[in-house]
Amino acid sequence: MLRNGLEPWHLLVVAIVVILLFGSKKLPEAARGLGKSMRILKSEAKAMKEESNAAEPTTVYPAAESVTATPTTEPPATAH
Repeated sequence: MLRNGLEPWHLLVVAIVVILLFGSKKLPEAARGLGKSMRILKSEAKAMKEESNAAEPTTVYPAAESVTATPTTEPPATAH
């Protein structure tokens, strides 16, 4: 049934319907508004990403040679 999905004539019909509904004068204004919104969204996402990277503390792990293991002795388990 939907083997080919969208074909070029489908997109042409959708474009004609959009032009008839909104008019040719409103479409450039809508495209400009959409472009501005996308730029604002992109810049805000970038700012949030930079903010989260700057807020993460850096963890310093000690070198393997300086860590010493202390053996622990536990009493053997007794069976009752």
